[in-house]
Amino acid sequence: MKQENRYNSYVGYFKKVYGQRLQKVVVDGGFTCPNRDGSISTGGCTYCDNAAFHPGYSTPNIPIKVQIDEGIKFHRVRYRNAERFLAYFQPYSNTYAPLERLKVLYEEALSHPDVAGIVIGTRPDCVDEEKLDYLARLAEDHIVIVEYGIESCYDRTLERINRGHTFSQARKALEMTAERGLRQGAHFIFGLPGESVQDMIDSALIINTLPLHSVKFHQLQIVRGTAMEKEFEQKREDFVTFSLEEYIDFFVSFLERLRPDIYIERFAGEVPPRFLNTIPWGLIRNVELVRLLEKRLEELDTWQGKALE
Repeated sequence: MKQENRYNSYVGYFKKVYGQRLQKVVVDGGFTCPNRDGSISTGGCTYCDNAAFHPGYSTPNIPIKVQIDEGIKFHRVRYRNAERFLAYFQPYSNTYAPLERLKVLYEEALSHPDVAGIVIGTRPDCVDEEKLDYLARLAEDHIVIVEYGIESCYDRTLERINRGHTFSQARKALEMTAERGLRQGAHFIFGLPGESVQDMIDSALIINTLPLHSVKFHQLQIVRGTAMEKEFEQKREDFVTFSLEEYIDFFVSFLERLRPDIYIERFAGEVPPRFLNTIPWGLIRNVELVRLLEKRLEELDTWQGKALE
């Protein structure tokens, strides 16, 4: 049965539960990743350049509280009514350090008077029982959200993009996190090499089996200077690319198969144009993409989870 809204908006979740928008402020804790430092690999994910989504106010040589102050100042220009914020540990893998270091960084962020909680972006292979137990204790008094980069449901894709972990590791990390009652999200990319449109559509049914509270989807964007850019130039036939209209229709089909209780944080990504190999959709902003999706759902009289009914 159709919900009041045609899909579960993450912004709507925060307004419903907390009565206001909670704006994320990116902070850089100076982390790295195990597939960059040699623990697993040295190349990193083939599509990745952290600078492409890293705001200028957030740099690891600045104290966490100062980064938060600068981020709040930055966001209040755009969101004038924002009063409470979430410190978003985003660049690289933000549980990839000894627990004692994590405690210092997380608790410094939570001590800021305008911060209601923390969001921790990390990899499935960078958590363990001890770290999750600590986060569960923090969550007794603060908002704590763990956001896992999973990217694909298919091991052949994860290997090809040099993720360095398997989908079964992702499932295990999600299950461990859910056992502690922590809110968790996951990130997936549409258009990775070797995946067909049907593969992407079918992944909705796999995602439905995961204990997820929210999801963030991005279309693949080819970032300059990455290994993915070289692969794209050499094997373009291995990539599914979407026009804007095609992507909206694709995502509608995907959304119809997605469990209706999962919150959608994003369904497309924005990378500053200077980082991109191509800009197939032009300089369209996320707010306009949301409008287009809502319009298309209305036109087709469809909604999140409709195909599951």
